[in-house]
Amino acid sequence: MGKESRATLTEGPIGIQLTKLTIPMVFGIFSMVAFNLVDSFFVGRLGTVELAALGYTIPVVMVLGAIGMGMSTGASAVISRAIGEGDQSKVRRLTVDSLILGCIFAGTFVFFGLLTIDPLFIQLGADESTLPLIHQYMEIWYIGVVFVIVPFVGNSAIRAAGDTLTPAVIMMSMVGLNVLLDWVLIFGIGPFPELGFQGAAIATVFARALSLVIGVTVLYRKDMLTFQIPNLTEAVASWKSILYIGLPAAGTNLVVPMTTALITGMVSAYGPEAVAALGVSARVDLFAIMVVVALSSVLSPFVGQNLGAKKANRLLSGINMSQRFGILWGLGMCGVLYLSRNFIGGIFSEDPKTVEYIALWLSIAPLGYAARCLYALDNTILNVLKQPLIASIITVTMMGVIYLPIAYLGSTFFGIEGIFAANAITYVYGGAFSYFMVKKFLQKQFQSWKREAAASETVAPNTAQPATS
Repeated sequence: MGKESRATLTEGPIGIQLTKLTIPMVFGIFSMVAFNLVDSFFVGRLGTVELAALGYTIPVVMVLGAIGMGMSTGASAVISRAIGEGDQSKVRRLTVDSLILGCIFAGTFVFFGLLTIDPLFIQLGADESTLPLIHQYMEIWYIGVVFVIVPFVGNSAIRAAGDTLTPAVIMMSMVGLNVLLDWVLIFGIGPFPELGFQGAAIATVFARALSLVIGVTVLYRKDMLTFQIPNLTEAVASWKSILYIGLPAAGTNLVVPMTTALITGMVSAYGPEAVAALGVSARVDLFAIMVVVALSSVLSPFVGQNLGAKKANRLLSGINMSQRFGILWGLGMCGVLYLSRNFIGGIFSEDPKTVEYIALWLSIAPLGYAARCLYALDNTILNVLKQPLIASIITVTMMGVIYLPIAYLGSTFFGIEGIFAANAITYVYGGAFSYFMVKKFLQKQFQSWKREAAASETVAPNTAQPATS
């Protein structure tokens, strides 16, 4: 058994520490984004119809990712606080119970997913040319759902202990296997049969299974697992603390793919080339902001541990530094994608119309990147500050009240350009609102600590024994 987890993020130079933690996560997030981009690249070689079918699966994949991210957000928040408090027994209990909870959610998702393939994807706009391909992919993909959700939770527990290198290595190993399996299974290289579109789904399942095995092994070696069977009361108590943050976070994350599904339906009116372009653009978006996504993953344990240790100045400095970086990164990537928009489109498709739509997205949507980066960081902070409902309200308002209506009106008056512009406008609102909410709740937390300190100073003299002569 390895060393017990301890708070490692409450001391040392903040900028250097966040940078050292973020760099491994950049490679990890790059691997996750590359995981999806590789699928798009190989499937794009099969044809536009296959690429469009893959595009229709994105909202469902995002739903599962939302559940996994929600569970991992809740787990990371409570585990990092327990580490900051120095309670190793609590760390073990919360880690195991979060993994069990992930399995329960995965099983539920698989059951309902397999029953709803036809009605769901027909509603999304799939037709007789894409629906058979979607069946080939999703019937296999659903089987591997447990290999998606549980590694999400396991990796978040590892990061809660201040270790970002190990999750990065796990993710890079996964994408390496996926690249190899995509190549040999889709095209039938060597002794492997040519499975086409179905091969992409099989590659995904096996690659994610590898990440589950490695993740659980690492947690055991870090002494973050217990084999003591909890009674129902203990399990429910753990699940409540995880779900208090995890459910609103999952619900918040679910709003995004649900909105994406409706946006996909709007875009489908412009043809399969537009849907294919939207699918590719969504993956390029993730690639563009992966550094900030990595930083937000680091911020969760950083904020959690420093909250547990009540390090106010350190907490505020780390948050301010991260916000400034996110804004600058978003502005920089906006410029890079605009200048390379045509080149990027040509990488993923040989169809001129698809390339045109990809280039159009990359010239409009990235205008909201600076605000989007701020939103990503601040929503993470709000969850760790135990304000998951506020984070949810921001996202629901963004997607339901702003994105969908503006996209509909934009499509009506300006065509597909109006849909793409709605994305940028939405994140400008989200970034601004989340920034002000973080400031508000940080001030409330600091005031609470000051009151506690003042109360303890008042009580101490009254409990002291009088001096004796």
